Amino acid sequence: MSLSTVTMIYAGMFYIATFLLVAGLVYKIFDYSRTPAPLVIPTTPAPTTRTGVVYRMAKEVVVFESLFKSNKWIWVFGWLFHFGLLLVLARHLRYFTQPVWFWVDIVQPFGKYASIMMVVGLAGLLARRFVVDRVRYISTPSDYLMLVLLIAIGVSGMLMTFVAHTDIISLKEFFMGLMYLDIQPLPQDPILMVHLALVASLMVIFPISKLLHAPGLFFSPTRNQVDNPREHRHVAAWAARLDQNN
Repeated sequence: MSLSTVTMIYAGMFYIATFLLVAGLVYKIFDYSRTPAPLVIPTTPAPTTRTGVVYRMAKEVVVFESLFKSNKWIWVFGWLFHFGLLLVLARHLRYFTQPVWFWVDIVQPFGKYASIMMVVGLAGLLARRFVVDRVRYISTPSDYLMLVLLIAIGVSGMLMTFVAHTDIISLKEFFMGLMYLDIQPLPQDPILMVHLALVASLMVIFPISKLLHAPGLFFSPTRNQVDNPREHRHVAAWAARLDQNN
């Protein structure tokens, strides 16, 4: 079976985008892990045990505790976006699993409408950069472009869900084929091709953008450190090596 030029272009695009995404994330996480933290600087009030740190991080990841305390309406839009994105990503796992996992089946109807939640949250965050003076002052073009890109991905996905349906069986065959190096024809619906091109662009940009705060949170010394400077002397790895040499 001969494959169209469009199929080959999109297959190559996703192979390259996946490589850049994975390699970029691995490099950034490795770089974060090597960043020295010479002082104990957790944001107080901070936990005094490692279990407390885990609990604090869990609250930060799940409910955005610090953002909730600082600004309620930004928290609403931020949580709407992130929770909606989580459900949308879970729903999309049906294109990469065979048989489809039972919990992915369960999440399908919720993920379908979570795209609306995601776009509403993004629209609120974008409006914030225009409406709030101090946020508008520090915003750069990339801040706006990231939000516009995410909104475009969400809207194009919603169009395929609620307006112009695509051939999801052929689409799944395409992605399963990519996973097993057996490229299958890609449905050449215009909205689908725009959506996939935007997703591939996001995958390439993600490791070098501010969106990388997701893994970066776990390496933040203001969040991941135990507040016990009186009980234990904190010595950074590079400082310990200097002590040994002296």
